[in-house]
Amino acid sequence: MNAAGESSVERLAGSGMQRVPTDRLDLLQQRDFLSPEHCADLIALIDTGRRPSTIADDNGDAYFRTSETCDLDAGDPAVERLEALLLALNGIDPAHGEPVQGQRYAVGQEFKPHTDYFAPDGQDYARFCSVAGQRSWTFMIYLNDVEAGGGTRFKTIRKTIHPEAGKLLCWNNRRVDGRVNPNTLHHGMKVRKGTKYVITKWYRELPWG
Repeated sequence: MNAAGESSVERLAGSGMQRVPTDRLDLLQQRDFLSPEHCADLIALIDTGRRPSTIADDNGDAYFRTSETCDLDAGDPAVERLEALLLALNGIDPAHGEPVQGQRYAVGQEFKPHTDYFAPDGQDYARFCSVAGQRSWTFMIYLNDVEAGGGTRFKTIRKTIHPEAGKLLCWNNRRVDGRVNPNTLHHGMKVRKGTKYVITKWYRELPWG
């Protein structure tokens, strides 16, 4: 297992992930990480428990994040299988993982450009990071194909990842020296046609909770 809360590009690439060619951030992807059946099970869970998404700091923009969110039950068999797959891939101590979340985006919904880390000078930094520390890695999985729109756009490297059922996308939210990396700024772009389902798993520097 890696150091607490950590994975590495070398481990992930050795497990079959493809690194996006850039020196600005550690960003990797892998097609068909989840089977169609596993994706369908997770979509059903999201549809059952979804609620309006929230954000720590919306900068006064009520439409900054317009998706729906679902906290998934860690004891559900589909979630247990997901956690086992992620552990085998990234080697991160499960104690450092936040609960798995699912998101649903209908037509017109989006998550405007944001970072997953908590801004060290932000008003809610102490509230969200005093126990478990900063977010280290993000692992995000698209659960379905989207008819139009819904890509994940990394602005600083001009790269858009398009949704494909079962595709895994992950990135390190920090630089090599441990500082947060603003190049991880990304935009969950508007869905133009269809619906987008996503699973997100965040890890922390310290044990969660």
